[in-house]
Amino acid sequence: MPERAKTVAAEVGAAVAPNAESMIGSIDAMVIAAATDVHAEMMILSAEAGIPVFCEKPIATDLPATDVVVERLRAVDTPAQIGFQRRFDFGYRSAKELVDSGRLGHLYSVRTTTHDYDPPPPGYHDTGIFKDTQIHDFDILRFVTGQEVVEAYADGHTTTTEEFGDDRPVDTGVVILSLTDGTRAIMSGIRHDPLGHDVRMELFGTRDSVSVGLEPKLPLRSVENGVAPPAEPTPKTFLDRFAPAYRDEIAAFVEVAQGRLASPCTPEDAREALRIAAACDVSRAEHRPVAMKEIV
Repeated sequence: MPERAKTVAAEVGAAVAPNAESMIGSIDAMVIAAATDVHAEMMILSAEAGIPVFCEKPIATDLPATDVVVERLRAVDTPAQIGFQRRFDFGYRSAKELVDSGRLGHLYSVRTTTHDYDPPPPGYHDTGIFKDTQIHDFDILRFVTGQEVVEAYADGHTTTTEEFGDDRPVDTGVVILSLTDGTRAIMSGIRHDPLGHDVRMELFGTRDSVSVGLEPKLPLRSVENGVAPPAEPTPKTFLDRFAPAYRDEIAAFVEVAQGRLASPCTPEDAREALRIAAACDVSRAEHRPVAMKEIV
C-alpha cells in the first residue's frame, strides 16, 4: 500500500522505502507487520544483516519453514521478538503473577475464549482457526501457567453462512489441551461474534478462581433477570481490545533492540504455539487425541 505508506510517513516524519532490502544499512531495527507469507524471508533478511527484529505472528505457517528461521536467528545470534501481544495485557500478566505466586493453588482447569467480531475480509490469507486465531490462546496458556502442553484434542467446523465465503477454512474450533501436571484447558474459537471481540481466560484453582476479560464491556449478554446488558461500545477488533498491550509490546522491543531486555516472546515460543496448532489440525483431521511428542 505505497500511498498509505506515504501518508503515514508524512504524519510521523519518516521516509518510505520501496522494499525491505533497501532499508538495510540505514535502520537500527526492523518491525515486520507484512503479510504472513513474507514473514520468514524478511526475518532471515534482518538476521543476516544482524538487525534486531520484531515480527508479528506467525514466523511461518508450517514447522519446517519456521525451523529454518529459528535456526538462522540462533546461528547469528540476532535479537528477535514475536508479536503475541497478550503477554503484555494487564489482565493476563496479573493472572500469571497469581499462578506464579501460588495464590491460585493447584489449577483444576483453564478456559479460554477467542471470538472475533467480524470474519477476515475476502483475500485474507487464512490458515484456519487453530493456526490463525487460537494460536494466541496456545501461547498465552503456556505464558500464564508456565506449563507445556502434552496432548491435544480438537474439533471444528465451517459455517454455512454466506458471510464467510465458499473457501473459508475451519472457522469454529473447540480444543482440549492436557498440561504437564494434568491440568486441562478448554478452548473456544469463533470467527464471528455479533456483540464484539470477546477474548477471555478463566482459571480455576484450589485456592481461588479468576478471570481475564471479565469487565463491563464484555460482549456477552446475560438473560438473567435484572442483569444489565454489556456497556457500549464493546470492543469490535483486537486493536480495541488490546491497544495498551500493543503499545507495551513495541516499547519492550525497543529495549530488546538496544540490548537492555531479553526477548519476552522468543522465536522458540512462537514455534511451540504453532506446534500445538499443528497437533490440533491433526487431531481434527483424524478424530483422535494427539500426543505432542508426535509433532516434531
